[in-house]
Amino acid sequence: MDALKGLTLLLLCQSAGEALARLTGVPLPGPVIGLALLAALLQVPALRTPVEAAATPLLAHLSLLFVPVGVGVVGYLGLISQYGVRMLLALVLSTWVGLLVTALVLRALWPQAADETPAR
Repeated sequence: MDALKGLTLLLLCQSAGEALARLTGVPLPGPVIGLALLAALLQVPALRTPVEAAATPLLAHLSLLFVPVGVGVVGYLGLISQYGVRMLLALVLSTWVGLLVTALVLRALWPQAADETPAR
């Protein structure tokens, strides 16, 4: 019964996130808002057990959720063969740009963070 309660809570959080995203026009996907709601709700100890009971079997079978994605990719093999090199280049470059920006921000903020740490 806990698993059913947990699954209900997971689906309610996702639905609430979708509703909030559409009603408020916030530029965030509904599932991200729902995840934030779930994170807030998990601060209540009574809700942790049902969510864990629902999440454990879902995580155990997570690889099955990637099967539809794999089938979808096979459906677009023609496009992938035509634009695959460009897509790969875009993915690699965007990853490196993201890493570079992250490193530069960390480098810029590191001395400030070191000055604010309390002495032991």
